[in-house]
Amino acid sequence: MNLNEPRDLASLIEAFLLASGKPQTLERLYELFEEAERPEPKVFKKALEVLGKSCTGRAFELKEVASGYRLQIRESFAPWVGRLWEERPQRYSRALLETMALIAYRQPVTRGEIEDVRGVAVNSNIIRTLIEREWIRVVGYREVPGRPAMFATTRAFLDHFNLKSLDELPALAELREMEPAPVLDPDDAPVPAHLQALADASLGDEPVDAEPKEQTSFRTLLVELDQMEEGLKTDFDDLRDEQAEVAAQEDGKTAP
Repeated sequence: MNLNEPRDLASLIEAFLLASGKPQTLERLYELFEEAERPEPKVFKKALEVLGKSCTGRAFELKEVASGYRLQIRESFAPWVGRLWEERPQRYSRALLETMALIAYRQPVTRGEIEDVRGVAVNSNIIRTLIEREWIRVVGYREVPGRPAMFATTRAFLDHFNLKSLDELPALAELREMEPAPVLDPDDAPVPAHLQALADASLGDEPVDAEPKEQTSFRTLLVELDQMEEGLKTDFDDLRDEQAEVAAQEDGKTAP
């Protein structure tokens, strides 16, 4: 095998990815070669291109996500491949979908800020479940009274939903333009498969919360959240400036 030949190297990379079962970074793939046999970076990148093109017309594809490259079944086969598992995945509750969407689009965000937008309290089980699944994490603490934790999404979140970065999330303004006209049966509304996957993913055997499970369009949900959030203050730099101004005024009143 000539490792400096992109076609030969592409077959070897394919073997690596099939055997690993999880995304692999370029750095990790480089480490699998002895220094003397390690291909040049340009050859390696060309091999990835060859591998990607070789997947054309096949049931799987080469996909780059946040944690690296992986080989995965094409989305169009999901309805049939899913039949391999006897149990139907449990749908997310609307409350969990709203919480996850707000964290994804408004991160870093605190629990209180999520509650301000939703208008109801966030169930502790929802936050715990998202953390246990490593889809969100605490990235800091807001410098306000009580120092509430700020949540943000993780690489595992991006990997699970086939995203390379947060930039691949559709803009809320675009979602509003794409929102279909109301239909009598919400289950008939056209929803992009990669967004509906958020509602189809499994939460496991244990219920996340006591709220009734609703089957809802994730796109519709995001538009609703964007509308709910209009008028709320989200510029925390301005908020801190206002707090500092109030504090200065109070100091002036108490000064001798």
